[in-house]
Amino acid sequence: MSKVTQFRPGLEKVAAYRAGKPAPVGPDGRSVKLSSNENPYAPLPSVVRRLAEALPESISRYPSIAAEPLTAALATRFGVAADNLALGSGSVEVAAQLIHALAGPGDEVMFAWRSFEAYPILVRVAGAVPVEVPLDADARHDLSAMADAITDRTRLIFVCNPNNPTGTVVTEAELEAFMARVPSDVLVVVDEAYVHFDVAADSPSGIDFFRRYDNVAVLHTFSKAYGLAGLRVGYAIAPDAVAEALRKVAIPFAVTRLAQEAAVASLEAEGELQVRIDEMVLERDRLTAALREAGVTVVPSQANFVWLPLGEDTMAAAEGLERHGISARAFAGEGVRISIGDPAENDLVIAAVRAEGIGSAAK
Repeated sequence: MSKVTQFRPGLEKVAAYRAGKPAPVGPDGRSVKLSSNENPYAPLPSVVRRLAEALPESISRYPSIAAEPLTAALATRFGVAADNLALGSGSVEVAAQLIHALAGPGDEVMFAWRSFEAYPILVRVAGAVPVEVPLDADARHDLSAMADAITDRTRLIFVCNPNNPTGTVVTEAELEAFMARVPSDVLVVVDEAYVHFDVAADSPSGIDFFRRYDNVAVLHTFSKAYGLAGLRVGYAIAPDAVAEALRKVAIPFAVTRLAQEAAVASLEAEGELQVRIDEMVLERDRLTAALREAGVTVVPSQANFVWLPLGEDTMAAAEGLERHGISARAFAGEGVRISIGDPAENDLVIAAVRAEGIGSAAK
């Protein structure tokens, strides 16, 4: 046993990030993991080909830190300058960069709660103070309450839109009103990890807000819609001074050559990817309708998952799904988040919910 017993003060308050559970094997021999919001489809053939071509030179050599081809492709895609871009190993690592660059001990970082699990972990690791503002009765960001909670110690505010794990979104008018109340020296980060699945007509565009406000940054990832979760690549679009600060605190060589190549190939194949995104949105709507028909309360989602606010029945529901070989993300006492799978996997979820009488479904 290690004799090292003295750790950094405050580390005892940091919870290790909890990854989505592997799926158990169900009675029919199938195992369905719907706990991590992963893309259920295989990578596009064009992306696989690009990876195969890049593989020989991607293992023994360091990747380019500047990631010039990917940075140029993103700058063209969004009509921003290369100086406005900062890359990282998934958007969660870029979120960490933002916190380390802007907040120190005693500074406050605000976000809605419940929202992305990593936010409070990353804030505490940085030595800053997490400020959690409860969601409203509809499981949406309460931007008015968040504005009320701003103090002279607030340095950074995350707006997860669509929100993980509830799938809800804020409207453009709500975000506009919120920005009018945020001091100009406080950075607002619009975390759009799930933006590709958002089809709500009144949702804001983080990029548009970035262009109009000097204190807005946007987080994107290739993990969800693009299906590159295992390669780890995300980025921020931010004011140039902020992006420069992010590059200073970034982990060197965190975005591998393979990740860079796959991201560029994915941007070139967005038309093909959109077909899959549209299929997942249709499946989300089909799953939502079927669960509601079974008597389950489902929060309207604009992401690639659905949220069942089951309260005290949460863990029993998760165990019921596991009996059918399905893993979902359970937040004890709050609810269950079920990622959207392929049609066959979603059929299994519907059948399991009906068989187990989950939620208010008839038993």
